[in-house]
Amino acid sequence: MNNGLLNFENNRWQTKDQTMEFRHRAALGLVTEGPVLDLGCGDGLFLKLLQNKGFIAEGIDISSKAIEKCQKQGLKAQILDFTSQALLYSDQNFKTVVLLDVLEHTYQPELILQEAARVSSKNIVFSIPNFNSLPARLQVLIGRVPENNRPKKAHVYWFNYAVIKKILKQNNLKIITIKTHTFWQNKFLIKYLMKFLLKIWPSLFALSFVIKAQKYEP
Repeated sequence: MNNGLLNFENNRWQTKDQTMEFRHRAALGLVTEGPVLDLGCGDGLFLKLLQNKGFIAEGIDISSKAIEKCQKQGLKAQILDFTSQALLYSDQNFKTVVLLDVLEHTYQPELILQEAARVSSKNIVFSIPNFNSLPARLQVLIGRVPENNRPKKAHVYWFNYAVIKKILKQNNLKIITIKTHTFWQNKFLIKYLMKFLLKIWPSLFALSFVIKAQKYEP
């Protein structure tokens, strides 16, 4: 158990709740089959969304504070340090495994993906921030630390589009669908330009990625 990460997560869930973000909305649209396992479920926001859509779903988190919040809502969730321990499920136990803004908090995300792929019979849906976005590069250029790299985020593994593709390939996973969002995409007129740039250059203009992946056929 990484005590630093555990303390961070317990303090996080003791002091605040999740709010609805792009990753939740995008991931909800990508989950089409259950049962679902939500790894790093936090306070249960996404579990509740899945439940409201009629999915059978359960969650795992390393934080006892997070699990307490889930269970108070009647959600099925349990404590497990899945960053260093195998998941206590048989192979292909779920149709879909979800990891929303989880992998960047771990030192060995590839091992977590391996376990997610093992217990999933089909889909893995995950989200990660883009550490090489244009705003991040500009902040470095003017001598500032980008938002995603600051200690309060507890991010220890930095992802970009190239890293995502490499790790997925190494774990015999392929991208089925990818959803992204960018800055100024809701601004009048300029939103069309931003969406165009996002489409042709996601590594630079995406603020985050929400991906649906599946195993390659043997």
